[in-house]
Amino acid sequence: MLSKSVRAAALLFPGLLAGAFGYGAVNVLYAFREVPLDVRFTFHTALMRVNGPVMQSLMGLAVLSTLVLAVLSKSWPRWGAAGASALTFLSFLVTRFGNVPINQQIKQWAVGTPPSDYADILRRWELFHFTRTGCALLAFILVITVVVGAIRPHNEAPRPSSAADEPSAEASVATP
Repeated sequence: MLSKSVRAAALLFPGLLAGAFGYGAVNVLYAFREVPLDVRFTFHTALMRVNGPVMQSLMGLAVLSTLVLAVLSKSWPRWGAAGASALTFLSFLVTRFGNVPINQQIKQWAVGTPPSDYADILRRWELFHFTRTGCALLAFILVITVVVGAIRPHNEAPRPSSAADEPSAEASVATP
């Protein structure tokens, strides 16, 4: 049985990551659309400066905790936890190679003039954000499935196998 601290960390960090990305997708993103562009760009730049170290740390802890869960699990839970780790790492890659370069452009727009195709660039940023949010949410769902599946009620002991559970040699021989 997995330790409580491994299960707790594997639930906590991916859950926080999915929650943070989800909050951004549901609230912040739509608020960005309601304010003038200069306000959006200024706030976006400030938010990314603060979010950078926090979210990178959270992504790292989410990948690490799900990887530990995968290594310490057996059978199908191992594959579920490994999938969660891969999805969390994918959210990092989308952030690093999708959102971050656009964040750098937005930082320049906050003190200058946005290009004529800024709306398309912002839509790309949103697509990357929804992609990483989906990855983080799926990872969290996988971890919940693994952890809940690994917990047995205290009064339910594992069922010992008996000879009656094993197929007999006669049953496996085909009769004409």
